[in-house]
Amino acid sequence: MKKAFIINGHHYYSFSKGELNKELARRIQEQLKAKGYECKYTHVDNEWNVEEELKKHMWADVIIVQSPINWMSVSWKMKKYMDEVYSAGMQGQLCKGDGRSKENPDGEYGSSGTLSTTKYMLSLTTNAPETSFNNPDSFLFQGKSIDDLWFFMHVNFRFFGMKQIPTFTCYDVLKNPTIEQDFERLKQHINNHF
Repeated sequence: MKKAFIINGHHYYSFSKGELNKELARRIQEQLKAKGYECKYTHVDNEWNVEEELKKHMWADVIIVQSPINWMSVSWKMKKYMDEVYSAGMQGQLCKGDGRSKENPDGEYGSSGTLSTTKYMLSLTTNAPETSFNNPDSFLFQGKSIDDLWFFMHVNFRFFGMKQIPTFTCYDVLKNPTIEQDFERLKQHINNHF
């Protein structure tokens, strides 16, 4: 049986209660279970334990981060989770340091990840319209993709040796939402990549 670990990176704000991210995480879990996956789940807004979270990462065949884009990044709760869990995992659980040593300072930085058989997927929600990305005329993103914007997250997972499943994104979720279509696209995305 394949194993999936889903992390809900949403942090509650009065203007953003997290219902969409919670529902997307629920649907991902439901679909994966229907495909025969065993699933574990963490919501960073709830209590969690560093050692237990490391065990979930090492247990999983695939890790899915469901997250809103907060100021072009993760929520502060998700960043706290990453700082605590991923820093603790550098002693061999997620990686063996940074790939270098005092004896070999010229080693390949970021090459000591221990999760080389693990895949990951980002599932994101954003207020930005899809037309803002991959558009050289875009004032803000200047031709960059959603994956360019979240390169920091891809690099973190590469640091652990993981392989990417294509990113899924719900765009324009506040000003011009297309939630039912997004749910259908998510279903197709999971069917195509899992």
